[in-house]
Amino acid sequence: MSAPLLGALSDVWGRKSFLLLTVFFTCIPIPLMRVSPWWFFAVLSLSGVFAVTFSIVFAYVADITDESDRSSAYGLVSATFAASLITSPALGAYLGSQYSDNFVVFLATAIALCDVLFILVAVPESLPEKIRPALWGSAITWEQADPFMSLRKVGADQTVLILCVTIFLSYLPEAGQYSCMFLYLKSRGGFSAEEVAAYIALIGVLSVFAQTLLLGFLMKTLGNKRTIMFGLWFQLAELAWYGFASQDWMLWGAGMIAAMCSVTYPSVSALISKNAEPDQQGVVQGMVTGIRGLCNGLGPALFGFIFYIFHVDLDEVESSSVENEHLHKPLSYAAIIPGPPFLFGACLVLVSLLVVYFVPVHADSTPLPVHSPKHQRSDVEDSSDVTMISDYEMVEKEPLMLIQS
Repeated sequence: MSAPLLGALSDVWGRKSFLLLTVFFTCIPIPLMRVSPWWFFAVLSLSGVFAVTFSIVFAYVADITDESDRSSAYGLVSATFAASLITSPALGAYLGSQYSDNFVVFLATAIALCDVLFILVAVPESLPEKIRPALWGSAITWEQADPFMSLRKVGADQTVLILCVTIFLSYLPEAGQYSCMFLYLKSRGGFSAEEVAAYIALIGVLSVFAQTLLLGFLMKTLGNKRTIMFGLWFQLAELAWYGFASQDWMLWGAGMIAAMCSVTYPSVSALISKNAEPDQQGVVQGMVTGIRGLCNGLGPALFGFIFYIFHVDLDEVESSSVENEHLHKPLSYAAIIPGPPFLFGACLVLVSLLVVYFVPVHADSTPLPVHSPKHQRSDVEDSSDVTMISDYEMVEKEPLMLIQS
């Protein structure tokens, strides 16, 4: 709920204030890790309402980039996040072994504080004043500040709705997969802790490559819609591979394929951004983040339920003792289908492929007349369809139209 609402409000008051708000609430639970587990849990629960940084960041990127460069910029943001996932666990584990866990928490808190200060001092406001309906401290109407009105307006777009369904169907199995990946690698592939760390590092490095160099190449050669389908096909392949994998080398191969499907999220975000007005970038990116947040809650529950139905206990699957023999009797499925939830996830991705097929072609090839602030004037002057001009540009053109008449 909070992601689209905060995104819609950032369309009213600007990005910087909400970027600062979301980053602050994302980082505030960190120092409480060594203070009290109860305080940490309470503040973490509260911060989850505001910790929707991705939607604000992607809206910020949409404000400052052209449509032709937007998917590459989104890929760079996602690749930066993937790079942090590679370095931070290993760095934290090393510093914790060399010094202490308190030192790791202190260092993380210091970095978070530097992040907040950097936004305050160095990050400019990205949303131009003539696009913002109101500034801080100025009088605004409820219609301008009402985030639900923006949601209803954006929800009426068929392309946006189709892409939101695509995100839900594709990210639901991805969230479930991430929740059980460590246990699955140890139980099915016999991975050690070091091998799991190397596995994650490999996927992270390949994901950075996919979301930077590969994504730019695909967008230029295939276009936005086909790039999304490219990522979904790879996700379908890696989920099916995980489902049937019974050897450790098969799991390594599935991991390399999984890195290639990381192009889906930035390409979907770019296509949704193209189908939104400049003053609606926050709400559409908030919708994407909100759907992903919903999947983060439903995905692990779905995978756990399917494991339960097929009587697969990842904690006990390696055991071969006599007293646990009754746990292994129902595991005759495992000889053919070691990972039933992954195959179910592959079916969901297949449905998402069918859904994204119905995205209109013009949504990929023909942009809306007004998107980038640096091109607003030329777009308005060249447009012959007055109904496609946004309200604030209509006000700018009205005196000129009166003089000409």
